[in-house]
Amino acid sequence: MPPRARRFVAAVGVLLFLTFWVWGAVSINDRLPDIWWLDLIFFAVAGIGWGVPLIPLLRWAERDPGSKQG
Repeated sequence: MPPRARRFVAAVGVLLFLTFWVWGAVSINDRLPDIWWLDLIFFAVAGIGWGVPLIPLLRWAERDPGSKQG
């Protein structure tokens, strides 16, 4: 797959993933007690945590076209 197509697929994947990540974070937060410091901790973790699952996708998108690695 050409690099440009891989980047496009990755961009669409990131947008879809972030849509569900935000929806999930807000849904989980609705079930937590309404305490300001708990909201602060929860959204700090959710705001930082979204990048970790996307690392393999972004590495794949930027991989050298000649590379035959997974």
